[in-house]
Amino acid sequence: MTRTTGQILADHRQRASLTQEQLAERSGISVETIRKLEQGVRKSARMDTLHALARALGLPTSALIGDQAEAAARAEPDHRPLSLAEIRRAVAPVRGLGGTTLAAPPGEPPAPEVLRRRLHAADRAYQANDYATALSSLPPLLLGVRAAAGLATDSTRPAALVLVARTLHLSGNLLIQLRAGDLAQTALTAALDAAEDAGDQVVAATVVQGMCWLLMRQGRLAEAAELATRTADQIEPRFSRATPAELAAWGWLAMGAAAAYARDNRPDVAADLVDAAAAAAVRIGERAPDSEHLMMVGGFGSARVQMQRVENAAVAGDPGRVLSLAEVVPSGPTPVGSSWQRHRLDVAWAHAEQRQYADATAVLLQLQERAPAWLRHQRYARDIVRQIAEGRRRAMSTELAGLAALVGCTP
Repeated sequence: MTRTTGQILADHRQRASLTQEQLAERSGISVETIRKLEQGVRKSARMDTLHALARALGLPTSALIGDQAEAAARAEPDHRPLSLAEIRRAVAPVRGLGGTTLAAPPGEPPAPEVLRRRLHAADRAYQANDYATALSSLPPLLLGVRAAAGLATDSTRPAALVLVARTLHLSGNLLIQLRAGDLAQTALTAALDAAEDAGDQVVAATVVQGMCWLLMRQGRLAEAAELATRTADQIEPRFSRATPAELAAWGWLAMGAAAAYARDNRPDVAADLVDAAAAAAVRIGERAPDSEHLMMVGGFGSARVQMQRVENAAVAGDPGRVLSLAEVVPSGPTPVGSSWQRHRLDVAWAHAEQRQYADATAVLLQLQERAPAWLRHQRYARDIVRQIAEGRRRAMSTELAGLAALVGCTP
């Protein structure tokens, strides 16, 4: 089990027979900072703080760097770069002469079925907005799947490379959520290379969709639209005999292109692409899904397509249409992951635009309860909270003040 920086610090301080006050005097770091670290109130610390504490304890600074995944998941101010250090080492390992890496794990890697189970567990954590768990579990998993691929035979190599691609894809998606764009691009590029080496077009297409999402986050709308459209054209399936995974991969690309075109002020093209995605969703609904390939393209269906229509209306600045379209999002089990949460932000925005501040706040409070780690990372949420706070004539309620603190809004 991994330990936090605070736990490691407390252990070393006690071994040195120092009180918190004595360590503060030796290091020049305040007692309050040391206390908050050890008690877990603060999950991370700046590098210069750790360096001073380590020097006072006679340790290398690296000895105090614990598992800071929770700090990154909570978007704490001091979490970078330390909290992403482990996943950075796994995604972009340091290479020396002859191609050897410093991140190579010792001994034999776990069996493929064990690695697949761990990937599914990491994916479930990600979909459940448990970014700290996903961020902690992915680095050793990446090392394992890469080691397994390096030892694979000709017959098992494609499956091993698919596992590498999927693990890197999930890592890229998580890094996008944590706003580590450059590292996400490195992960997704490596994922695409692995999927193409494996000859798996479905997995490769889903990685491309992740890249399109990243490009939109970076404001590269024309590139995102072109990449999604070109890839969709390359893999366009025959609806009469395509598998659900093939249809879903193509449908996600169509919706990715639609999202980019909507943001690039081309609503008609976006609407046509969403209609095309809807046809794929209908076809999937008529057939039994195959579970293995659908893990990384899961969630695609009629409900997700309707959410894309809502999103496009929000991008167009039409709050009335957002609310009317949201009313007909297909009912059923509550969707998982960021797609549903992003949809609910669109609904909150529409309520705020129509000065329905109580309704907008209620939606945000539901998201706060369901996915606080995700909500903390959303600039969109911050803008909505600021809009509500500035539009209300009364002082902020306790609940709204809590939301403002969560998303880092200072109205």
